[in-house]
Amino acid sequence: MVEKVVDINLCKHMSCDALVKQMKCAGGFTGRLLAEAVDILEQMVKDRECVKFLSFPAAPVATGLRGVLRELIKQKMADVVITTCGTLDHDLARCWGAYLHGSFHLDDRTLYKKGYHRLGNLLLPKEAYGPLLEERLQPIFEKLFADNAKITSSELAAKLGEHIQDESSILYWCWKNGVKVFIPGLTDGAVGSQLWLYWQKHRNISIDPLGDEEELSEVVFKAKRSGALMLGGGISKHHTLWWNQFRGGLDYAVYITTAVEYDGSLSGAEVREAISWGKVSVKAKHVTVHGDATALLPLIVAALLERI
Repeated sequence: MVEKVVDINLCKHMSCDALVKQMKCAGGFTGRLLAEAVDILEQMVKDRECVKFLSFPAAPVATGLRGVLRELIKQKMADVVITTCGTLDHDLARCWGAYLHGSFHLDDRTLYKKGYHRLGNLLLPKEAYGPLLEERLQPIFEKLFADNAKITSSELAAKLGEHIQDESSILYWCWKNGVKVFIPGLTDGAVGSQLWLYWQKHRNISIDPLGDEEELSEVVFKAKRSGALMLGGGISKHHTLWWNQFRGGLDYAVYITTAVEYDGSLSGAEVREAISWGKVSVKAKHVTVHGDATALLPLIVAALLERI
């Protein structure tokens, strides 16, 4: 049945979900895909036999989107998080310090001289990042590794979440709700650098990436169904797709990206491409939404929370 395009009718006190439902009928381009994403995520979250993956790179954690990601975990809408080392960096740094508003157009040479790192249109004071993480993490590592010569990234994330006891933290809520956090690129970030620095004087410790893979394999092979909300690309997206191919692919998949597919990159590849690799099931409910997650995800999650 062919449906006609209907205008969006805005009114005072309209809920996010009411707006999203109108967007689905409006024939909007990305707007309609966003509405489809909410529908798929609703089905995924309500499916009690579905293992729910949440993957994202570090950059959004430096923004206020950290609160949206935290809410997904706090409300138990994710069972597994796959992310990058920078997520640990920003989550911890923002518990202990503050990031600032900036602009995409600031002079980076001037910022460097004044002691600021620029992340898009955000400013990270130098003292609120590398030096702060070194000052705080080295004593924590002394406690965490007292009885552990070998540790996986998921164990490290859980121990950091337990130690920090800060409700603004993603890691804290992952620990509290038993959500496993896997960081396949653990050494690619400030926390990883601090681990390396600690290792210089404590050669008995080691990071166990294969232990992470073993645990991920158990999660995947036990899942009757699986689904994923994936933000951005890179290693976090690929690791989510990679492991799910071993159980016949994801049954639900929502992907938000600003990349294009025409350079053949994984980050730009739409979900439909993953079907050819067996990473997404041929019967899966899936959608790719093009746009900045800091603009799209708050609306998606707000509508989802109203439904759940």
